[in-house]
Amino acid sequence: MQSRGNLPVVAERRLTAADAVALEAAVDALERVSFAGRLTALVGRQVDFAGRAMPPGLRQTASTAAHLALQAALRFALGSLRGGPPRQGLKLHRQMAFVSGALGGAVGLAALPWELPLSTTIMLRAIADIARDEGEDLSHPEAAAACLEVFAFGGHAEDGNILEGGYLALRGLFAKSVSDAAHFAVASGAAAEGAPAMARLVSMIASRFGFAVSQKAAAQAAPVIGAVSGAAINLAFTEHFQTLARGHFTVRRLERAYGVPLVRCEYARIAQDAGYWRPRES
Repeated sequence: MQSRGNLPVVAERRLTAADAVALEAAVDALERVSFAGRLTALVGRQVDFAGRAMPPGLRQTASTAAHLALQAALRFALGSLRGGPPRQGLKLHRQMAFVSGALGGAVGLAALPWELPLSTTIMLRAIADIARDEGEDLSHPEAAAACLEVFAFGGHAEDGNILEGGYLALRGLFAKSVSDAAHFAVASGAAAEGAPAMARLVSMIASRFGFAVSQKAAAQAAPVIGAVSGAAINLAFTEHFQTLARGHFTVRRLERAYGVPLVRCEYARIAQDAGYWRPRES
């Protein structure tokens, strides 16, 4: 392996033209649009939906709700999908998210503790369907953890980046926790959601998912939203994470086919060339 600037050059296999296009689409999905950006497009004007717009008590409510929602969704959604039921399709998931958002929007922020677990479960089922489409074995705890990991990618920073170094940096941050959760579940024979290592992973992911939840709650409470309904906001929330899931599991599929070093090198090159994040200074 040689180096070119700050990026390694992997000399082995090269991506096919179709896979190169798929990777470019994955980079765009994972690095380009934050949830706040989707809300801005929905409202038709730039609005600050950052978590700080909520009173501290509501931020704590959003954080707690995010943690409980991930726990409930992991138990229900992945547990039911392991048996391989018929695919429900993303259209149905979007319709279910729209309905849950409409119910939550009618009640307001008070609905967050019960509406969020429902909508998160719907999203996780959609994420799992996408994972299966990209060749993941949902009976394996690592695939279950990878589905859950998607919720961490939605917590973009205010400047639009997930983290310095973007998606790859966040994958690195969660790598050991994902591996520990999977290994514990395999070694002990315990269900992934019951493993202490998985509980730690849920806590880490919830801390980032809570940021996106805060944005969602602030949007539903903001007077500037006007005619935009809670259902429309929930639909944007769901579609955001489905987009992230498609990018995430495309990258994982390509990593299985070509190896991690090549795919991550190409990912970093594409992200830098597109201006999504800058290489670190030597």
